[in-house]
Amino acid sequence: MTSQIFSPGLQQTLDLIGIFVFALSGGLMAVRKNMDIFGICVLAEVTALGGGVLRDLVIGATPVAAFSNVGYFSTPLAAGLVVFFLHPEVERINRAVQTLDAMGLGLFCVTGTVKAHDYGLSFVPSVALGILTAAGGGVIRDVLALESPALLRWDREIYAVPALVGATAVAVLIGTGHLDAWTATAAALCAFVIRMLALRYGWRAPRAWHRNGSRTSEE
Repeated sequence: MTSQIFSPGLQQTLDLIGIFVFALSGGLMAVRKNMDIFGICVLAEVTALGGGVLRDLVIGATPVAAFSNVGYFSTPLAAGLVVFFLHPEVERINRAVQTLDAMGLGLFCVTGTVKAHDYGLSFVPSVALGILTAAGGGVIRDVLALESPALLRWDREIYAVPALVGATAVAVLIGTGHLDAWTATAAALCAFVIRMLALRYGWRAPRAWHRNGSRTSEE
């Protein structure tokens, strides 16, 4: 088994930090959509836990981790309450939230890939579930908020690409027998750095050529 990359205490601490920050982004979306406290907490929960829940259901890891660890389920509720009472302050530190979100992206694409491999999946499905773990909650959040998923929008900085790079790096490390705490951290940092550079320089994935008869035409 490769799933225990970090010590149990460190693993849970990192997970809870990532979950909390993902939940903040879900709560902020709910505030922008003028939802009540229930809506805020629901979006906080699905954003933080949705990707991991979908992964665990796909690989048959039941009961899913989000519901077997009270800390995983209660942390998004705490983040939702923070947003409910302090959303102007949270909005003001949005850059810091984006930075922590990028850290969560890097962590979850690594742990998601490792867990999928441990349940017997091969290279490509493991990478796919690593990406799902990192980005799936955000897609559910956007769908519930009646938004076009940011993951699929050309006018948003790349999000799935950093997760793809990190998950692929982990799958290669597993395949070559070189995955350990240091190399896993390096893979997570790689995803984090790419995401931060995308935010800094507005990197976007290319669109299809000759859309509407013109390569340069805009929607």
